[in-house]
Amino acid sequence: MAKNVLGGDLLPCSLDPLTGYYRDGCCNTGGDDYGVHTVCAVMTAEFLEFSKAMGNDLSTPMPQYGFAGLKPGDQWCLCASRWAEAFEADAAPNVVLEATHFSTLDFVSLSDLQRHAL
Repeated sequence: MAKNVLGGDLLPCSLDPLTGYYRDGCCNTGGDDYGVHTVCAVMTAEFLEFSKAMGNDLSTPMPQYGFAGLKPGDQWCLCASRWAEAFEADAAPNVVLEATHFSTLDFVSLSDLQRHAL
């Protein structure tokens, strides 16, 4: 079983909407996940606007990909680099540490994640 940033077993992030690079509800990663979708984040209007401005619109539905679009309050596995970028811009969403994959620590510090923990 994969580990979270606290060293425990990785817990699911969200089944509704179904998230994760592998769409298994968890922020698992592997060699084919070039975006490193490992941060279990709770969406905010501020972050969704930030992400859209950075070229990744997560709020607009794309039915052709089975994507309903995210809204504030949804939990989603974000790219670790995008969360780090949002953190630097003071727009980082809160995170669920128990559902955030340990490989996130290659991109951001545990203390930064803990400052945004639910």
